[in-house]
Amino acid sequence: MEQWIDYIKDWLAAYGLQVVGAIAIVVIGRIAVSIFAGALRRVLKKANTDEILGRFIVNLSKGLLMTFIVIAAVSALGVETTSFIAVLGAAGLAVGLALQGSLANFASGVMLIIFRPFTRGDYVDAGGVSGVVEEVAIFSTVMKTPDNKKVIVPNGSIVGASITNYSAHQTRRIDLVFGCGYGDDLKKAKAVLERLVSEDARILKDPAPQVAVLELGDSSVNFAVRPWVNTADYWAVYFDLTEKVKLTFDAEGISIPFPQRDVHLHQVDAPAA
Repeated sequence: MEQWIDYIKDWLAAYGLQVVGAIAIVVIGRIAVSIFAGALRRVLKKANTDEILGRFIVNLSKGLLMTFIVIAAVSALGVETTSFIAVLGAAGLAVGLALQGSLANFASGVMLIIFRPFTRGDYVDAGGVSGVVEEVAIFSTVMKTPDNKKVIVPNGSIVGASITNYSAHQTRRIDLVFGCGYGDDLKKAKAVLERLVSEDARILKDPAPQVAVLELGDSSVNFAVRPWVNTADYWAVYFDLTEKVKLTFDAEGISIPFPQRDVHLHQVDAPAA
C-alpha cells in the first residue's frame, strides 16, 4: 500500500501541474466556447440570418473550437501535438472510409444550408417525405408530418432527389375539376361555379380565377376551376369550395355523373345428358 502511495506522490509531483493545466484548459475553454457561441448566435439573429443557417454556423464553430481546445489540453500534458494530429488525421481517414454515407449526408447538409431550397417552417416534399421542416442538422433534416409524426430524413436522400417547396411563394393555385351531365345546362353550371368562386373572399382577384370547360368526358362535361389563394388558405378553400359546389349543384338541379356499369346476365342451357 505504501508503494502505491509513494507511486501516486511521485506521479503527481512529476505530472500534477500538467494534469491540472490540461483540466483548466478544457474547463475554461468550454466556458469560453459557450460565451462565444452565445455572442455569435446573437450577432446572427441581429443580422436577420436564416435560423437554420445560424444554428449550423454556431454548431460548426463550437465543434471546431472544441477540437482546438482538446489539442491544446493534450499538448499541456506533454504529448507531441504534431504526432497527435497525424494520428488524428489517420484515424479520421479510416473513419471517413467507414462512414462514407455519413460524410455524404454531411456534404448534403452543407449544400442545403448554402443553397437553402427551404427553411424552418416550410411545408415541403423532399426525400420521399411530406411535412413541415423543423430543423436541418449536419447529417439529417427533421420534419413533422401533417399527422404530427417526427421524421428524420438523411440529407443525402433530400439532395439526391427533387424538392417541392409548397411554402416558397405567398400564393398558390387550387386545381379542381367538377363535372355535370350532358343533359344539364352547360352555361348554368359554369355560371354557378363562377358565382361560388366570386363569393369566397379568400380567393384572390389577381391573378383572376379561371373557370373553363376542360374536357368532354365519357359520362360528363368537366370544368376546370382554378382559383388563386394565399398559401395559408389553400386547404381551407379547397375543402370549402368542393363542399359548396356539391350542395349548390344539388340545389340547382345540376347532376354530377358518376361511373356506372350495366351487367347483363345470359342464361346458358345445360347440355343434354
